Amino acid sequence: MNDGVGDTSYAMNSVIQKSILSVAREEMKKTIVDVYCAIFPERMDIANLGCSSGPTAMSPILEVVDVVDQKRRELGRPPMEFQCFLNDLPQNDFNTLFKTILPELYEKLESDKGRDHSPYFIVGVPGSFYGRLFPKRSLHFVISSTCLHWLSQAPRGLESRSQVHLNRGEIYMSKTSAPCVFNYYLEQFHRDFSTFLKSRSEEIVMGGRMVLTMMGRKVDDPSDEDLCYGWIIMTDILKKMVSEGLIDEEKIDSFNAPYYTPSPKELVEVIEGDGSFTIDRLEILEMDLEKIMTTNNDGDHGRMVHRCAKSVRAVMETMLKSHFGKEIMDDLFHRFEENLKEFFTRKYPVVISILVSLVRKG
Repeated sequence: MNDGVGDTSYAMNSVIQKSILSVAREEMKKTIVDVYCAIFPERMDIANLGCSSGPTAMSPILEVVDVVDQKRRELGRPPMEFQCFLNDLPQNDFNTLFKTILPELYEKLESDKGRDHSPYFIVGVPGSFYGRLFPKRSLHFVISSTCLHWLSQAPRGLESRSQVHLNRGEIYMSKTSAPCVFNYYLEQFHRDFSTFLKSRSEEIVMGGRMVLTMMGRKVDDPSDEDLCYGWIIMTDILKKMVSEGLIDEEKIDSFNAPYYTPSPKELVEVIEGDGSFTIDRLEILEMDLEKIMTTNNDGDHGRMVHRCAKSVRAVMETMLKSHFGKEIMDDLFHRFEENLKEFFTRKYPVVISILVSLVRKG
């Protein structure tokens, strides 16, 4: 994700992620209260996996901590401590998180609650959640919001030099991709999500819980236009830039986005195959993109497109820059906004995500 707090940063352009999180908020609160009432730990250990560096890093943890503390008071239980872990890849902008967001957080806590609030101990944990991050049986509650659709790598079989043209002319799955391309993507998702579940099953206490949200789909076709319009538009622009001599065609052929939107059926298959968790709730969340991008009753089409284009840039730029080069980024995303404007004259797609609540089996 784009770092810092500038105009194209993730911190300033995570409106879709915040909207998904707001829909999942009540499930998170209910779930962590269930954990607390089942275990009554002296200290609760909570992790936000894939936290990034924006406001979505701390807001879910603060809300679940508050609701547990409120429940503790209602039950007349003794005070407790909270240890909160913020995890993302090592290259995540932890500096912005700890220099900007946390000081504001502590100031707000003292302003709202005085010094009598339960102590929060906040720790940064760099590393991939597709692997172990914490000691065995150490976590009570895990959150991961809008992260698990990102794969650990481009699908195996597509990234090798011998098959670099297997998905020729595309940067993601498309209607013209060979059937094996779809299979490679699904297989990579299965490997990654299985690894995620196995790692968390070792780290979470018996009866501990996870609430996960990720971009997903309702339809069978993972290359459906409503799911992939961003990748489709970006591919068309890159091909145009090839024809203009701005980038080499090989750059397109050798790039495959590490991204997959699973269906509920695919998620259930991996969860049941792992066997460590019981599904408490699985729900498809649908949100109107036009409403998400409308702020302060501002229905201006151009401004909404601009907000959407910036939110895409905040997420995709670092990945594209490392492959296609820094020098074309401003041009690339200017064209992206223009093409997006034309696409949105036809329709604003619905944002589809999946919420799944899991209980660690005893």
